[in-house]
Amino acid sequence: MTNSPAPAASEPVIIPIDTPSLGDRSYLVHDGDVAFVVDPQRDIDRVLAIADEEDVRITHVFETHIHNDYVTGGLALAQHTGASYHVNAADDVGFERTPVRDGDVVEVSPTLRVRAIATPGHTFTHLSYALESTESADDPEVVAVFTGGALLYGTTGRPDLLGQEHTHDLVHHQYGSARHLAAELPDQAAVLPTHGFGSFCSPGSSCSATSSTIGDQKRSNPVLTRAEEDWVQQTLADLEAYPAYYVHMAPANSAGPAEPDLSAPRTADRDAIAASVGAGEWVVDLRTRTAFAAGHVTGTLNIGLDGQFATYVGWLIPWGTPLTLLGDSAEQVADAQRELVRIGIDHLEGAATGSPPDWTATPLGSFERAAFADLAQVRHHRHVVVLDVRRESEHTDAHIEGAVNIPIHQILTSVDEVPAGEVWVHCAGGYRASIAASVLAAHGRHVVAIDDDFAQHAGSAGLPLTSAA
Repeated sequence: MTNSPAPAASEPVIIPIDTPSLGDRSYLVHDGDVAFVVDPQRDIDRVLAIADEEDVRITHVFETHIHNDYVTGGLALAQHTGASYHVNAADDVGFERTPVRDGDVVEVSPTLRVRAIATPGHTFTHLSYALESTESADDPEVVAVFTGGALLYGTTGRPDLLGQEHTHDLVHHQYGSARHLAAELPDQAAVLPTHGFGSFCSPGSSCSATSSTIGDQKRSNPVLTRAEEDWVQQTLADLEAYPAYYVHMAPANSAGPAEPDLSAPRTADRDAIAASVGAGEWVVDLRTRTAFAAGHVTGTLNIGLDGQFATYVGWLIPWGTPLTLLGDSAEQVADAQRELVRIGIDHLEGAATGSPPDWTATPLGSFERAAFADLAQVRHHRHVVVLDVRRESEHTDAHIEGAVNIPIHQILTSVDEVPAGEVWVHCAGGYRASIAASVLAAHGRHVVAIDDDFAQHAGSAGLPLTSAA
């Protein structure tokens, strides 16, 4: 995959458009003149900028499925460019689209042809799209397949997002769809999924690969190497909690989301920030966990822009709660705003930039940061509460003996369950620990955030580790 030079007829240019904070990927494909886009994110200006840079016209937009983890930009992109918008004919949507069905072939240009393949499993109406080279009209070559959530690198999309009552049917559909793709498509065809780069749309975890082929997946993906019942049982066992905001995504996508408004939010002054904190609204500090721990407006939460910001805001915030952002700069706030519109949080109560003394006249809050070696030393001298905010599966695999496990997505509703006393909170690397520490600090708890790598340093620091396996 490359974006230069201009391709020959048999070599379409495929440009991935990554959204790391959501673990997703969209694609723009062109022949040097016209282009199509697969599964675009909400902020379509990124796609339009690439089309301008490549000097191509977007004429078609394809959705693999009604997404559950982000708000699509497909309709807005089609309306902006005049492109045809291809959505499964079986999907119940509230907007005009070009219906597409299993087996349909869309002639994007004389050199770009797209064939729809029914691949239910992630959803009932999921489609994959085979990109065919038309250099030889009698024997078109499949160059790639856009698999959405049907076949990921080393795994598949999760089958439980439509509700537990559908999971049994969908997981078996998912197995059959992956096998169907592997049987129908050539080994050299590139596999181009939407999810699987850190997305919670996959069960367990996908491999670290950034590219793959059908042949690669035949050799390494459990869905293509294991018997059906074995794979189904393991897949169901690997299903864990997914972000709470997912429940709002499919309805938004079925209704037809408009292009987002990314104009700057109103400025929140000290009084407005104090009023928001006092009213129990969400005031989120975007700065790094190091900066937040050193000094912050008391009562604010730290969800840094340097991690999976939108995922954890969307997971934790009661949907519809007024939200104010605090950041180092206008650029940082704008980046956060862009992340939020991707999951349908379109309105901000306000925003402020600068540093904590600019945001409040009251004394700043702070808490200590530490390493696992510090925790090991402290435990020789006094009792402290060790709070592990990793997922249940992470805790089960290995945890500090005596640690209390409250996964990060449960922390807001479980503050009262944290034992009394000084709390040392950790996760796998520090990002989630800082979120939890900010929540506990806002509730007046004495907290220390462990900003350290659990896998590398917890055991070597001399902390007793155990597992629930």
